[in-house]
Amino acid sequence: MNIEVMIIEDDTRIAEINSRFTKKVAGFEVIAIATTGEQAIELLEIIQPQLVLLDVYLPDMKGTELIKSIRQSNPEIDIIMITAASEVDIVGHSLRSGVSDYIVKPVTFDRFKNSLENYQKKLEKLNFNENLSQDEITSLWRNSQQENSFVVEEEAPKGIDPLTLNKILHYLPQVKEEGITSEMLSKESGVSRSTARRYLEYLISQKKIYADLVYGNVGRPERRYFRTKHL
Repeated sequence: MNIEVMIIEDDTRIAEINSRFTKKVAGFEVIAIATTGEQAIELLEIIQPQLVLLDVYLPDMKGTELIKSIRQSNPEIDIIMITAASEVDIVGHSLRSGVSDYIVKPVTFDRFKNSLENYQKKLEKLNFNENLSQDEITSLWRNSQQENSFVVEEEAPKGIDPLTLNKILHYLPQVKEEGITSEMLSKESGVSRSTARRYLEYLISQKKIYADLVYGNVGRPERRYFRTKHL
């Protein structure tokens, strides 16, 4: 039996991408798409999805407000946040509200698939076992991002924000063979050029990436950053 999914996303293009991503993961079925909080509430009164994929920035309310409504009227529904929001208060609210996972846009299919499959595994453990071992119980609370090879294992030092770091880490798999400059990363991630350079240099210290001087057409060298083989 498929896990029924409802997508709540105001950008119809992204909603369609999330829908196509969901359909590519075995065992999941999209049964509804809502583009506003009010529409989502109305649909939730009619349908009972197992899982909601929720954006934070909706035109009529924040997704965090909608979480409260879902928890009050449909406490059995699970929620995965898929959003550009990385503010600490929003992430903290989502965590305290029992959100299953938190994915920061732009979303890669691998990250999306990883989240849904981890959620599926958790459901299987809860639905097909009467008792669980300590290891199995621990795994139910393990954040799927901790299982993702792009997350830095050590505690980030002063000046390195974990949310910004993870945003950059999730972008790294998209870096092509020719590498990336701090200016290119700045444009892609929305951070300043100096911030992009600081985080890239930090990732070198973590052996997540490496840098080299590359000479362009005009002969001026530029520092480019490349993924290590395990990324």
